[in-house]
Amino acid sequence: MPTQNVLRLRCYATLVSTLILFFPVTVMGQICNGSFGDPVVNITFGKIGHAEGMAYVPTSGYVYTSSSCPDDGYYTITNATSNCFGNTWFNISSDHTGDGNFMLVNASYQPGDFFLTQVTNLCPNTTYEFSAWIMNVVNRFSILPNITFHIEKPDGTVLAGFQSGDIPVTPAPQWKQYGFLFTTPADNAIIVLRLTNNAPGGIGNDLALDDITFRPCGAKISAMIQGASSDTIDICEGNRTVYTFSGTASNLYQSPVYHWQLSTDSGANWNDIPGATDLVFHPFPVSTHGNYWYRLTVVDASVAGITSCRIASNLLIINVHPKPEVNAGPDRVYVKGFPVTLTATASGENISFNWIPPAYMNDSSILNPTVAPPLDMRYVLFAQSAFGCANQDSVQIKVVQGIFVPTAFTPNGDGKNDYWRIPFLDVGFQAEVNVFNRWGQLVYHVSGAPVEWDGKLNGQPQPTGVYVYVISFRENTLPQMKGTFTLVR
Repeated sequence: MPTQNVLRLRCYATLVSTLILFFPVTVMGQICNGSFGDPVVNITFGKIGHAEGMAYVPTSGYVYTSSSCPDDGYYTITNATSNCFGNTWFNISSDHTGDGNFMLVNASYQPGDFFLTQVTNLCPNTTYEFSAWIMNVVNRFSILPNITFHIEKPDGTVLAGFQSGDIPVTPAPQWKQYGFLFTTPADNAIIVLRLTNNAPGGIGNDLALDDITFRPCGAKISAMIQGASSDTIDICEGNRTVYTFSGTASNLYQSPVYHWQLSTDSGANWNDIPGATDLVFHPFPVSTHGNYWYRLTVVDASVAGITSCRIASNLLIINVHPKPEVNAGPDRVYVKGFPVTLTATASGENISFNWIPPAYMNDSSILNPTVAPPLDMRYVLFAQSAFGCANQDSVQIKVVQGIFVPTAFTPNGDGKNDYWRIPFLDVGFQAEVNVFNRWGQLVYHVSGAPVEWDGKLNGQPQPTGVYVYVISFRENTLPQMKGTFTLVR
């Protein structure tokens, strides 16, 4: 719709003031009463930054433009459009699936074909569902898009057709799916898909097109998990249960060939399971967490080698959930009279946790409780996910009467008492330790870490003598400690 037609459009009518919010709609000429196979044709017009689709437009009639606001008789391949023709078009921020491009068509003044392509890899004498997603991009009263879909032979013989009818104005950008069923010729001739715009352009009749697919439709095939109440089972990693899958297929398949398939990427790719060619199948137990999708496919033996002929059952899904990740933290030292806070971590799918035993801690249901047991004790952190997957870890609490600071050490490399260490100075106390020589120079410092001085400063051995230490505790969890010790060479 060119800019010069905006005033004409505004004079044509006013926008209806009261509108109902529409959701994506499917408009089908016929309904598949059986089961579908995978799309064997899937025209998406490319991913963002990689436009495709110019080969699908008739050489006469429409002209490609890189503008995201094409004029009458022009089209573009884009992932968005905005601020077109005085905002008489919707601002569209994505294609139908939100991850790629779509075809944007501004209707020519004369009705005619705006999309034409050939399809060669369909299965012979097979029913297919054709579908496409279309949007009326004009946001107010105007000429409405009206599309005829034709499936033809190369000589123009029409095999099937469907009319969309007028595609109405909606209060917000709205993709609608249109489609119908048709049967391919027995000789599997080339199929021509033709989309014709039945209305003139000039004041409206502008549309977006996306996700054109052909899917085989065959007689019903279904699958189930024996003994299960649904088609989805949730288990925990490490579960070695053997399940039994079974399938049933319509007797319309005269010489059926079956094959069970597995997908580990939520249906993006399917792989035949070696040897799984019977109606009953026992999937190998899976213990690694992930989502495992299964289905049964069927095809008549006469076309078993053509993948586009396969029909697939409903999905059977086994979700293997991970156990929670649990770490009760390092073993801790508790100085009697000064409680210690545990430093545990736990993560997983909506987990709950508790400590066992709950004795001598302020709250056994929180991740980092404060504990003050009278004797040495081991605590176990137990965690469980919403799917019942459990894990645990433990921490040892040692109870001491106080912190002993050694009064001497001999860093002479004989392997005996070569380091000045402070037993029971738990890193959880977040102690800051400073050591000074006789002239007040700082020769050693550590904070929140184990104390282990080798008697050197900047790699140089310090002389024999008396040294002063000062130990301070964060947030005054323990009183400050001061004293001396002797370095002996």
